[in-house]
Amino acid sequence: MSDVYIPGIRSRFSSDQLIEDLMTIERIPRDRVQTNIENLQTQRSYWNEVGRRITSLRDSARNLFSFQNPFNERTASSSDTSAITASATREASEQSFSFTVKQIAAADRFLSQPLNENTRIDAGNYVFTVNNDEIAINFRGGTLREFVDIINNRGRGKIGASLIAVQSGTRSLLLESKLTGTENRLGFSADTIELAKRIGMMEQAVDSYKNIAINESSVRTSGQNASNINISDGELQVAPLSTAVIPVNIFIGQDSPLVLRLETKTRVESGEIINVPEPPTGPVVPSGSVSYGGIIIENEPSSTPLPDLTPPSVPQRNDDMGVLLLSFSDGTSSKLPLITDSGQFVSRQFNLAEIARGRTIVSLNVENSNTHREVLIGKIEILDPASLGGLKPVNAVSTARDAIITMEGIEITRSTNAIDDLIPGVTLNVKGVSDKPVNMKIEGNTEAIKDAIISFVGNYNRLLAEINVLTSSRASSMPDLPQNQQTARGDTRLIDELTYLNANEIDAMRERLGAFSGDITLNTLKNNLMRTISVPYPTSLERDLSLLAQIGISTNASGNTGYDVSRLRGYLEINEKTLDAALENRIPAIKELFAYDSTGDLLADTGVAYNVDALVSPFVQTGGIISLKTSTIDSRISQDQSRITNLDRQLASKEQELRLQFARMESAYAQMESLSNSLNNFSQQNQNSNR
Repeated sequence: MSDVYIPGIRSRFSSDQLIEDLMTIERIPRDRVQTNIENLQTQRSYWNEVGRRITSLRDSARNLFSFQNPFNERTASSSDTSAITASATREASEQSFSFTVKQIAAADRFLSQPLNENTRIDAGNYVFTVNNDEIAINFRGGTLREFVDIINNRGRGKIGASLIAVQSGTRSLLLESKLTGTENRLGFSADTIELAKRIGMMEQAVDSYKNIAINESSVRTSGQNASNINISDGELQVAPLSTAVIPVNIFIGQDSPLVLRLETKTRVESGEIINVPEPPTGPVVPSGSVSYGGIIIENEPSSTPLPDLTPPSVPQRNDDMGVLLLSFSDGTSSKLPLITDSGQFVSRQFNLAEIARGRTIVSLNVENSNTHREVLIGKIEILDPASLGGLKPVNAVSTARDAIITMEGIEITRSTNAIDDLIPGVTLNVKGVSDKPVNMKIEGNTEAIKDAIISFVGNYNRLLAEINVLTSSRASSMPDLPQNQQTARGDTRLIDELTYLNANEIDAMRERLGAFSGDITLNTLKNNLMRTISVPYPTSLERDLSLLAQIGISTNASGNTGYDVSRLRGYLEINEKTLDAALENRIPAIKELFAYDSTGDLLADTGVAYNVDALVSPFVQTGGIISLKTSTIDSRISQDQSRITNLDRQLASKEQELRLQFARMESAYAQMESLSNSLNNFSQQNQNSNR
């Protein structure tokens, strides 16, 4: 049935197949152009891959000498991370410190008594204060959860609230300040006071506050410069080499919660030792004369022999920050911790129970033995730190306090556990109280430097591998190479040596093998790179460090002996042990090995990384060599695509012409067949008529 001809449905002569066969021959030039386009597109992708590898190498080279180079990074290490840690920026200097953490900063956190889950909060104006910031909440009444939600929504990062199931079936309300430090106490006013009392969070406190007055009638002065002690607007200015005694007269019990809080400031003289006594002057000997009858007789000049002048000794410069003492009724005294220099008043707080130990404090003494430093005392008060304007927490989870640490024996007080204004470029993070000194070391970030160097070497090797594979010699030029080590495109050992490649990367490399065999541009780049890496470079700090091999980076860093063809391809190896040892002691010289300023203009002009960057940058910069290569290929692709467009138009016309010719042939044959049938029928009819 397949050979049955049906007019209009099936071609008598298989015209479609004949036309297709003819068009296949006609498409050969077009297919060749299309194949050429695909080859050009593949070449462009190879050049783009080379460009990406060069860019990676350039970026890793620049990372070794740019402004953000890792040689300027710093890291901080602590001997006790549970007490204090630190983070260092590039501005930090390499140095070591010793710290002791006496107290960590905390915030007020107050817990109520267990409350029924159905407890409701009455409508009212609930006002909270943190430092000088006031948060007022007009609550229209509701459940504990609704009260907590509105506090958290309007707390502005200053206060927070939560519900804690201390006992099953109940909820305790926790109110807290979000800011640490004694200056950020959580205060209550308006309807909050009665609410805090009602839910068992606060109770009425006995007022134990005492303000120590500073005035001329109460302060006693003494010392060499007592006349220079001034009192102005509640501030006491104690001159060098003088003492001021401020009456206190308060008994401190063994378990007293009271603290002494005062403000200190210092003013250091800019000149030399002040108030140096002048040497005494000699006696004044009078002279005279007498006259009589117009005759004047002068006295013989008096002779007053004086001993040789011995100039007074210059007072030795004295620096003593332990200027504060407490005197007790039993005649003893106790020095308070050292103060620090500050141009502004700094608040300091001392736990009196630990110092007084059940004695009466008679006075606070400011004994300024400094020869060049004036000490100023501001507001002085004795108070219970847990007391809040007449209220005392019943169950304080924590009470607002400052962080207190000592650095090299100097006591430091801050309101936060993150201290970033003590050491330039270093942020200290206070974690917990330490019972012994904690050593903190700020040093170069050797791990970052090592990672940057490894990245540089890795990108160098990947670029070299890419060039080696692309420029591999064709098999026709390697007649002595075993068949199992070559393909028609080149030596497969180039790929087998790259053990770090995954399966997909290996397949991609096999596709690229020998694609740019003999390319002058890539071979020149490879040779220049190998020369740039291997030549010596000057360094100012260590004359004996001039080669990468001296820090464990070379084509045979492992020290293996014997012939290995892979080492001839220029790949670098890293002897990690040698590199670590170099980074331990020679970071400044290593920095100069990669980039060095030989002219003194503060700009690098030589070095491994600098020269590699200078070598490869022309390849990947705007309008560079890679861009020219790909743009040339794009131009050829565009031309071939135009040819394909023309060929497609010609092929379409040719196919239409063939279909028209075959259609005419089919039509002519059909007419001839029809005429033949008509003649046969006419002849048959004549034969029948003759019978």
